[in-house]
Amino acid sequence: MAYEENNEYNDSTQEDREIVNSTFQNDSIKEQMDEFEAKTAGFWMRFWAFIFDQLIFTAVMGIAIYPIFTLMNWDLSDSALFAPITIISAIVYFGYFVLMTKFFQQTLGKMIFGLKVQSKHGEKLNWSTVLFREIIGRYINNKVPILYFFVIFMPKNLSLADYFSDTLVVYENAFVKKKKIPSIQQPIVNPQFSQTPNM
Repeated sequence: MAYEENNEYNDSTQEDREIVNSTFQNDSIKEQMDEFEAKTAGFWMRFWAFIFDQLIFTAVMGIAIYPIFTLMNWDLSDSALFAPITIISAIVYFGYFVLMTKFFQQTLGKMIFGLKVQSKHGEKLNWSTVLFREIIGRYINNKVPILYFFVIFMPKNLSLADYFSDTLVVYENAFVKKKKIPSIQQPIVNPQFSQTPNM
């Protein structure tokens, strides 16, 4: 009887040790993960991903949209703002970026190069953020292409759209160590010398 109780005690002790070791390991892993953050993507990686997305858009238009316009004998050369081809092109173009970014955090171009869009604060991308970034921000950048070069000079390779929508474009599987901000230590004042002398 005493032998069985001793075995039960040893088993319980072993389980407790395993739980403690597991807890320490998990805490250690969490501390290590907190020291790193996803590496932001630079200009050229984002550029090639964008070029690939442009090729996808062109292919979709050429395969699915242009044949319908040709079949219906609709004008494909009309560049007016409210021309049918302009409206359809805008819906396909911006819809592609909005839907892919909202549901996958990346377009097909970003998938190929291992990039994704994430919130600067680690939150899930909401509709307002995605719509602003992928419609308003992208429209402005496309109208003034030189704004794309902001990525080269801005901290964390932010584009103009990233800056105003609080987003980052990062690598999926590349991390860098976080830069630690040195803490400023307050000088220790001896109470004996900090007292105001009596007059």
